[in-house]
Amino acid sequence: MLKIKIGLTYDLRSEYLNQGYSELETAEFDREDTVAAIEGALSSLGHVTERIGNAKQLVAALAAGRRWDLVFNIAEGLHGIGREAQVPAILDLYQIPYTFSDPLVMSLTLHKGMTKRVIRDAGIPTSDFVVVECQGDASAVAFPPPFFVKPVAEGTGKGVTPASIIRGRTDLPSACSRLIDAFRQPVLIEPYLPGREFTVGIMGTGDRAMALGTIEVHLRESAEAGVYSYANKAQYVERVSYELIRPGDDPVVAEAERVALAAWRVLGCRDAGRIDLRCDSAGRPLFMEVNPVAGIHPEHSDLPIICRHLGVAYADLIERIIASAALRIEEPV
Repeated sequence: MLKIKIGLTYDLRSEYLNQGYSELETAEFDREDTVAAIEGALSSLGHVTERIGNAKQLVAALAAGRRWDLVFNIAEGLHGIGREAQVPAILDLYQIPYTFSDPLVMSLTLHKGMTKRVIRDAGIPTSDFVVVECQGDASAVAFPPPFFVKPVAEGTGKGVTPASIIRGRTDLPSACSRLIDAFRQPVLIEPYLPGREFTVGIMGTGDRAMALGTIEVHLRESAEAGVYSYANKAQYVERVSYELIRPGDDPVVAEAERVALAAWRVLGCRDAGRIDLRCDSAGRPLFMEVNPVAGIHPEHSDLPIICRHLGVAYADLIERIIASAALRIEEPV
């Protein structure tokens, strides 16, 4: 493809920590070496890069007259249910194309309950669920225990601990109340799924989308048991192992990839990302959630881990993302 000028939007974790935000509040933000890796890969492909930064820095750059052929966007945002949609919405206003999904998809998929409503309506397998706004709403849960509770709009396992598994109905209201108070948002209640857990990497958009590969998450003996928690993710080297399983070798993985790809297309996600699934007691893979702007650290993030298992170099992953997004660049009239 043609060599183009690419801006980079991101939330740099160190900047927010320096402003007094906590480790937990900044858990989803990126490290300097992630930005440097993306920048290096883009430069190796012959593109001209320019660092922009977060949404406020983007606004300032646009007001100063700076423009780009394409923006590589990994900004997560900080406030509100639409925080991941802020940078895409600003770029749409200025008609500047960007990588990954649009504001509608970003807002929808951050809310796990709304996402599961769309998925369920489309007939894609997912577990039952209830979104709880206050402690009293927990009485509306009709399915039996054990339950699994988590904040409705967080990533990186925030709010997920072994205490997320609720064995008895009487413990459910207080568990919901604790999460609502801690994260100031509703809580998603689902049946606890005891089976295998998969992450499926997806590449492409619409009919061009494909399941790139699937890793199964295995918790080591040192991990918090039964749950892919915030702590387990933060200390994944010691606590977690990832096994690439090809669909031709395992019919459950083949079904997981079918479910994941159907969900990706129904939700309208673009370019690249990942979908998480877990199996119920019958071994059926069920949609859990989607990450339309997946972590992209070359060593630690799931999507590059999948690529590494497949022998896909980091620069090749970045090139595929750019090639997908570049289809949205309009030719000058």
